[in-house]
Amino acid sequence: MNFKYIKYLAAYFSMAAILISMTAGGIWTFFSVFYAFFMIPVLELALPGTEENFSKADEEILKKDWHYDFIVWAVVPLQLAIMAFFLYRISQPNLLWYETIGLIASFGISCGVFGINVAHELGHRNTKHEQLMSKILLWTTMYLHFFIEHNRGHHKNVSTDEDPASSRYGETIYAFYIRTVRDSWLSAWHIEAERLKKVGLPFWSFHNEMLIYQIVQAATVAIIFIEFGWKITLYYLLAAFIGALLLETVNYVEHYGLRRKKIDGEYYEKVLPIHSWNSNHPIGRLMLFELTRHSDHHYIASRKYQVLRHFNQSPQMPTGYPGMMLLALFPPLWFAVMHKEIAKYKATEAGAALA
Repeated sequence: MNFKYIKYLAAYFSMAAILISMTAGGIWTFFSVFYAFFMIPVLELALPGTEENFSKADEEILKKDWHYDFIVWAVVPLQLAIMAFFLYRISQPNLLWYETIGLIASFGISCGVFGINVAHELGHRNTKHEQLMSKILLWTTMYLHFFIEHNRGHHKNVSTDEDPASSRYGETIYAFYIRTVRDSWLSAWHIEAERLKKVGLPFWSFHNEMLIYQIVQAATVAIIFIEFGWKITLYYLLAAFIGALLLETVNYVEHYGLRRKKIDGEYYEKVLPIHSWNSNHPIGRLMLFELTRHSDHHYIASRKYQVLRHFNQSPQMPTGYPGMMLLALFPPLWFAVMHKEIAKYKATEAGAALA
């Protein structure tokens, strides 16, 4: 029997860290932050990654193994439970101010790592129930428009200036935050409007998924406000926003400075493994369900996480995702490291093909 799926249960260590933060008092409310952005980056500096890929025969077996699906499906009820527990815990009286901050940060990490990241995996599946699971997870972090913009916008326009989620050479992460949060939301409206126009449906109707998403999210905020009051509503929205910023930080590091060429000045070349930064660092791979093998994900978006491949021609991150996310928060350091990496990559045969 194949037990290779067991390694992905390591992702639930992050959930355990979040629950420790939510149940323990005092400084322990920051344990999830310490775990995600200190323990893991330090370990990834010491642990080597692997470039190993599965054989075609093994891939076929792994794609059909239901255990891999169940591991990500189980995140949905657990994320909902964490959301409910967060609202309960943060509404308790006599919380110290820093405990409140720790709880907000912890649920924010849950929204980013489990809410949006697992929603990303499930949103690429072609079954209705998995797409519904994806939307439920995005709902917990008030980022439902991601379902439209990512699948029908980002994957089409990735590594071009037309994509709000592809960071530009020399752009700081803080400028990127403003641009991508604003333009991704607007892009989702535009994409949905174009879809409705093509099939002859009215924009102002319940056929408009973006309109439905706004109603659902507004109703959720209203219910939390009625039940818990304005402070708890604000805390929830702050945590959801942290989850969204974690996603956008990942977007920033995944495509920084990489651009596709235009063919005859009109059409962009096909998305290739050279258009996304890749990372084989082991803990980040498990923690984020192989999101770090991003080059293959964009090359063939339908591939399930357990069979994503390494490509020798892909640009490789100097460390794992958590470490790269921290580095991005300090633009001078980020530019010093990444501009050198980009120059080095463009000097290779594969990198010379970039725009």
